[in-house]
Amino acid sequence: MATILLIEDDPSIRLATEFALTKHGYAVSSCDNGKSGYDTALMIEPDLILLDVMLPGINGFDVARNLRNEGFTSPILMLTALDSDEDKIKGLDAGADDYITKPFSTDVLLARIRAHLRRTELDGVSTNTPVTYGDLTLDFENNSASVKGKTLKLRSKELALLFALAERQGMLCRRSWLTQKVWKEDYLSTSRTIDVHIRRLRSVLDENSDYTYIHTVHGMGYRFEPVEKN
Repeated sequence: MATILLIEDDPSIRLATEFALTKHGYAVSSCDNGKSGYDTALMIEPDLILLDVMLPGINGFDVARNLRNEGFTSPILMLTALDSDEDKIKGLDAGADDYITKPFSTDVLLARIRAHLRRTELDGVSTNTPVTYGDLTLDFENNSASVKGKTLKLRSKELALLFALAERQGMLCRRSWLTQKVWKEDYLSTSRTIDVHIRRLRSVLDENSDYTYIHTVHGMGYRFEPVEKN
């Protein structure tokens, strides 16, 4: 189930859009101003953002720009009544992936959302060809990991965590994002649960590899980057 963050200050548009998205199987969070939308995006790391431009406080252009500066990579679709070419260019330059003018039909909005989510999946690292990082090889198609040709004995959640971290190599992976990515709808998974799995995953990698892969970003989450041991 994809998670969508809707940032829209018009209550009638917000409620109608929430209803349509939920009806079509999306998990929806919503905010009515730029500041709370920005904070929520960093906290829950949604799969896609629907972002109004004319927001109280921080406008949508600045929200998009600030999120991209923080390394947020999910699609951002701007919803706005501003339909000039200049405004569209401004939105795209700020980091938006698409620009949908109001009023819009629900069917068009849903089609755009599906297209961007499909594109995001295709842009991931899951390919038919194994990918090597240092001396670690991840085979996404066959769901296995090996170091120097030796298959690692990992539990399913540990392997899923490793794949998720590698998917965002060099980027911060917040615990909230890892929870949604690996545990899907199991929102009972806690930071402690993730830390326990990470600890065992690190132990297995350290036993077999000449590299350190998983680095703690204190108070925030983890980052995957192969660094050769001294």
